Amino acid sequence: MAGHSKWANIKHRKAAQDARKGKVFTKLIRELTVAAREGGGEPADNPRLRAAIDKALANNMTKDTIQRAVDRGAGTGDDDTMEEAVYEGYGPDGVAIYVECLTDNRNRTVSDVRHAFNKHGGNLGTTGSVAFLFSKQGRLSFPAGSDEEAIMEAALEGGAEDVTTHDDGAIGVITTPKAFGVVKDALATAGLDPERSEVGMFPESYSTIADGEVARQVIKLFERLEDLDDVQNVYSNADFTDDVLAELE
Repeated sequence: MAGHSKWANIKHRKAAQDARKGKVFTKLIRELTVAAREGGGEPADNPRLRAAIDKALANNMTKDTIQRAVDRGAGTGDDDTMEEAVYEGYGPDGVAIYVECLTDNRNRTVSDVRHAFNKHGGNLGTTGSVAFLFSKQGRLSFPAGSDEEAIMEAALEGGAEDVTTHDDGAIGVITTPKAFGVVKDALATAGLDPERSEVGMFPESYSTIADGEVARQVIKLFERLEDLDDVQNVYSNADFTDDVLAELE
């Protein structure tokens, strides 16, 4: 959807700003360390680690910093107390929100997440309350005007599940998490460099928000959750209309 694509662009710019603050680096290092601890330190054999490395490089993290985080996770390390936690809930206007965390204190994390939901017009739900609305995928995005035929050929040969064209002309490639790295490499070999690429939780359908005030409430909730130290990723099925996004920009 065009609206969703524009919102993705806004989030991308915000992520770049956060990276300059250094906050994103802390979260990326946590993900690199845990991914290496769970699946080993070889990116070729660990799709989660490969995706984390790609994300770190996209945020201009140095290779030395990445390698130190991977080595720490693959060795005995000092991050063994970190564990994954997922929280689910609904925001203003019934928007579904899925929150991934890495924490060494679940009580602190759930308290912080619940407070964010309550403060910004949402409600923290039970496990499974919104997870069924999302699926884990790899996605690569190309801007409007890209060579659709070349992208489709390389992506499908690499093992992609689907190639889609959005209303605004942008082209998306969808993969399984496991095939993400292989597909990305196949595209790179064909000289095709995606504008954005990530592995994450994506909604099966979207909830359209056409009211500017509701959109502001939803975005405040997103931002509050993303600012929490233990929160790694925030996913939602919110889709803001073009008019609402124009107001917000």
